[in-house]
Amino acid sequence: MSNTSRTPTIEDLLRHHAPQVLGALVRRYGHFDLAEDSVQEALLAAAQQWPAAGTPDNPRGWLIKVASRRLTDLLRSEEARRRREESAAQLAPRDSFTAPPPGDDRAPSEDDTLTLLFLCCHPDLTPPAQIALTLRAVGGLTTAEIARAHLVPEATMAQRISRAKLKVQGAPFRPPGPADRDQRLAAVLQVLYLIFNEGYTATSGALLHRSDLAQEAIRLTRRVRLLLPREGAVTGLLALMLLTEARAAARTGPDGGIVPLDEQDRTLWDRDAVAEGTALVEEALAQGPAGVYQLQAAIAALHDEAARADDTDWPQILALYNLLVEIAPEPMAELGRAVAVAMVRGPEAGLVEVGRLADRLGGHHRLDAVRAHLLERAGDAAGAREAYLLAAGRTLSAPEAHYLRMRAARLAP
Repeated sequence: MSNTSRTPTIEDLLRHHAPQVLGALVRRYGHFDLAEDSVQEALLAAAQQWPAAGTPDNPRGWLIKVASRRLTDLLRSEEARRRREESAAQLAPRDSFTAPPPGDDRAPSEDDTLTLLFLCCHPDLTPPAQIALTLRAVGGLTTAEIARAHLVPEATMAQRISRAKLKVQGAPFRPPGPADRDQRLAAVLQVLYLIFNEGYTATSGALLHRSDLAQEAIRLTRRVRLLLPREGAVTGLLALMLLTEARAAARTGPDGGIVPLDEQDRTLWDRDAVAEGTALVEEALAQGPAGVYQLQAAIAALHDEAARADDTDWPQILALYNLLVEIAPEPMAELGRAVAVAMVRGPEAGLVEVGRLADRLGGHHRLDAVRAHLLERAGDAAGAREAYLLAAGRTLSAPEAHYLRMRAARLAP
């Protein structure tokens, strides 16, 4: 059985509730930085106590109660009191802080997570800070995971997150108005995309797929679309997530090993998700000029619509990648284009494109993995084996490393 259908763990439960607990505390008390610290302590307490004592009947209420006690202790300190006084003038009226009391059985509205998402994308923050803070507070990613996603040192990312938490201190916690939504939308969508990517292919650890993260990103994107139903970028992002997640059940074999796209059993794909995603692609492309998410979704639709790998419309995919890298010349998009070039013009042509990315993606395991795949297709077994092993040594994902070593082993003389 693949790890996509594993039983949810306490860690999954904590990650699911964390942003809602944080939203409840910030809405009631303000003080984003202290609230986030208090929630982290409550999560640590739960991780230590629940395995032995059992999961409470109301896990979210338990976490709110423990985190509120810790936050109250912090607010009683002289330093915290001084911060509260300095920011009092900036806080929303008390009536807007309407979270239920910590001991109340009522759970806070799940809309808190969406409000928290837009708060983390506050316009006073730089785009990198918006993304880092949201991945931490809403996505539940560790600082190390966020640093890897942005190819920066962990210490640098920790400082970025700390400064961001202080900057949103005292900002009113309420659903965004139309102007705020428009101003923050690009950052919100990028964060949701990164959360989904971390869920679909975890950058580290024993699991390839973290379904809780992927499904939370889809849920939040659906909520953003309810706010902005005619925004092509939102529709396109939701389509992209659905079309990608539709393949999740076929990505691993019975032994948990990775199955590449061209070898997957396509009968295992979620055809309802494919149908919904395909319809959304058509809707997104009709809602205005094609942007990054619309184009990526269109590429995903072409993959999902092919009954067999050999039926994939690679010339059309290459045409879409050409448009994509023209409007957003990101290294990973260009790496995807290199694969499309190889499928249309041959592996040697793809290897030329991969070589042009050496300066921008040098040291990243995905570049080495693509190079290995293209060298194998070109008949260079020794070069492919070396590149596979290099990629395996650079990835922090155990399933990816195992898959890459298996590919290398198949090419051993």
